[in-house]
This record gives sequence, structure tokens and C-alpha cells, in this order.
Amino acid sequence: MAQPPSPENLTLSVDCGGGGIKAAVLDDAGTAHAPAVRVATPYPLPPDRLVECIAELARGLPAAARATIGMPGMIRHGVVIHTPHYITRSGPRSRVDPALAERWTGFDMHAAVSARLGVPALVLNDAEVHGAGVVAGKGLELVLTLGTGLGSAHFDGGRIAPHLELSHAPVRRGTTYDEYIGEHERRRLGDGLWSRRIARVVDGLRPVFLWDRLYLGGGNSRRITAVVLDRLGDDVVVVPNSAALVGGARAWGLPGPRERD
Repeated sequence: MAQPPSPENLTLSVDCGGGGIKAAVLDDAGTAHAPAVRVATPYPLPPDRLVECIAELARGLPAAARATIGMPGMIRHGVVIHTPHYITRSGPRSRVDPALAERWTGFDMHAAVSARLGVPALVLNDAEVHGAGVVAGKGLELVLTLGTGLGSAHFDGGRIAPHLELSHAPVRRGTTYDEYIGEHERRRLGDGLWSRRIARVVDGLRPVFLWDRLYLGGGNSRRITAVVLDRLGDDVVVVPNSAALVGGARAWGLPGPRERD
């Protein structure tokens, strides 16, 4: 009978989103060793509550020797500089709670997760983890994730480049990318008109990055219409949302120094 994999070969991968938190345990090849688990993102969500939520998900999964946490916002060396949804009273598009914003700003998520789980951890922007699951490691590769808002990451030769919060940049008449192509607008416009906005965003960013490959991921990437997909070009690839968890295992093998491990 085959022996179960050693925890030393497994990674706990957690994808923290605005609407849900998903977790799985995967080996170095990105193969899951138990069904992924998911809970709705609880609000209000101070840092300690998110850490406990991650620990609770981990208890229902096989033991792992390390953890990767992907979360929205500007994350530097495992410290939260800014996160958009978790500082609100009741989730995306609700009022910002100043007390929550203060608690999240400068919070050392890396230290908190490592201490709570008792294993080395990586804490990255969620689009960076998503990208780790799909990039080829050649040239300039841009990853855009389409969900509650817009997530972004870019890689140079497989190395994660310094994060840019494109989601907060104005794209049209002061409207940010989050507001322009986020889930709220997709529901309001319908997939057809929303997909045309995605095409405008891709066309507008192409001369900025001059990428070798653009990956479109996140839960809403599958909603881009076939007509728009055909016009985006051969250098644009839609990737499955499962990359958000697979990337948790593969992030540890990316070239360059890792975060405080």
C-alpha cells in the first residue's frame, strides 16, 4: 500500500479573497492531497480573526511543513502596507472602519501566521501567488486577476517584481480599475459589456508593460466572452482560478530570495 506523503513535502496554500477564503494542501508539483476547503470571508475582519480563520482551515487538512498565504493589497516582506476589503465594516464596497484600517496597517502577517501555525510561511499579494502557479519563467509576464476587484502581479524571468497596486490607479474619468472592472460592474453591465471593458484595459496596459505574456485569472476570467477573447491576441492567456492554490506550492521554488523564511 502506498504511504501517504510526508508533511515535509507538502505546502498549505491559502487564498484570501474579499468574498471567500480557500485552502488546500499540495505537493511540490501542485497536486492537492485533500479536497480544498472554503469559507465565506467573515466581516468585520481584524488581523487576529483572519489568522484564526486560516488556522481553522488548516486543522481540516493534512499536515504541511510550510504555508503560503495570498491576500489582497500591498504586502511587503510579509507586512501589510494596505489591504482594501478587510478594513471595511461588512466587506467590499462597505464603509471603511478607521479602527480596522489602523490595525491592519503595518501588521506583520508573516510573523503572525508563522507563530500560529508553527511552520515557515510566505505572505504575498494574492495575484503574485496566482501568478506563481502559471508563469513560465521567461521574459516579462503580467498577471491580472479578475474578481471582487483587479489584482495584478508581474514577473521578470520568473522573479516576482516589486508590487504595484494597479487596482487603485485611475483608468477613466477618475474611476479606478477596481471600480471599472470589478464584480459590482460586471453584475451591473452583464458579461458582454464588461468584457469590452476588459479589452480596453488590456489594450491600455499593453504599451505600459510590453509583456511577453499576459495571464488573465481570477474567478471572473471565465466570464470574458468568446468575441473579446478572440481579439485579445495570442500573447494573452486565460488561466484557471485553481492557480491561486497551486501557486502556493510553486511560489517556494521561484528564483530569488524568499520572504523571511
